[in-house]
Amino acid sequence: MQITIYYEDTDAGGIVYHSNYLNFCERARSDCFFKLGMTPELKSGHFVARRLIAEYLSVAKLGDILEVKSELLEMRAASFRLRQSIYKEEKKIFELEITLAYITFEGKPQKLDAKTKELVLSLFRH
Repeated sequence: MQITIYYEDTDAGGIVYHSNYLNFCERARSDCFFKLGMTPELKSGHFVARRLIAEYLSVAKLGDILEVKSELLEMRAASFRLRQSIYKEEKKIFELEITLAYITFEGKPQKLDAKTKELVLSLFRH
């Protein structure tokens, strides 16, 4: 997914705020569902961030065009782990490792059924 950096994404010096990299990754994950005519909110639940590790490698600035790439690292019974990398041209500037847990709408963890596992695999396996 491509992201254009707008003024609202930056500080007074034109550098992207650190928290916006997390937003860009969230948009990229959601966009995978949107391309299938769905949302990340499924019939029996939705995904929430359980754990993340972020590494800031370089900066993005006003006007830059970034590319967010997502890769499935691990599938578990009630969660999955992704690596999301943000590139400016060919240079990786940010990397996020995130574990997403599947929960009910009441907030209780639940196992991924076979259909949901297959959906996640189809969206993020490369």
